[in-house]
Amino acid sequence: MTEILFNGHAGRLEGRYHQSENPSAPIALILHPHPQYGGTMNNKVVYTLFSCFQNLGFSVLRFNFRSVGRSQGQFEDGPGELSDATVALDWLQSVNPDARQCWIAGYSFGAWIGLQLLMRRPDINNFIAVSPPANEKDFSFLAPCPTSGLITQGCVDEIVTPSTVTSLVKRLNTQRNVSVDYAMIEGADHMYNNHLVDLYKVTGNYVIDAMKRKGPDKKRRGRRKKSELQDDETMLLTNEADDIDNDEDYEDDIENDDFDELDDEE
Repeated sequence: MTEILFNGHAGRLEGRYHQSENPSAPIALILHPHPQYGGTMNNKVVYTLFSCFQNLGFSVLRFNFRSVGRSQGQFEDGPGELSDATVALDWLQSVNPDARQCWIAGYSFGAWIGLQLLMRRPDINNFIAVSPPANEKDFSFLAPCPTSGLITQGCVDEIVTPSTVTSLVKRLNTQRNVSVDYAMIEGADHMYNNHLVDLYKVTGNYVIDAMKRKGPDKKRRGRRKKSELQDDETMLLTNEADDIDNDEDYEDDIENDDFDELDDEE
């Protein structure tokens, strides 16, 4: 994992980046929760998403929105953070010009920003939205939602009302040519305390299934067979899940990473 700095419209932005050994590997951008409630790229849910994509062979980037950590600028509650996400995706694509797919994933506030980015970037193939704040933010811009994706929600979320997320998913699934999977994680609160492994597995299985359905966008000579890639992805996910028998062990693994601090906030 590499610490990076890149230029945004309001100044420098700080990120953490994993580069796949495969130059045609898919890419994923991960967006963190609300900056004014302590959300950073080091949030455990964000790191879980990052790890999942990394272990499935993606080149993956997570970064701090403006005003967070070493990222410069002032919080703008939407427009500025969307600009940051746009710049981050541009950077990720610039260092992975041969990537065969592009994914966006966000948690809470980050899910709201990520879905707005999805509407503006037809090059994004799929999305993961973890606990999108449907009770606080307007998602009417998803009309229509341009691609399929996965929404997850904790059943005992004390911040995002589960019923509002359920209504959002139902509305999206009335649109033509779009299928939004919905995973309600039993017993999970907004932070997914004691349910990070569940989130990891749900996300990983969705990514594997979606990659099987869509397949690579471009064919290149010398590429391994699709079935071989899928077998490797399934094995990576299974091995990682076997290594983390419970969330306490997994959180210990996180804390042994190269972060200065970790967040339990929204």
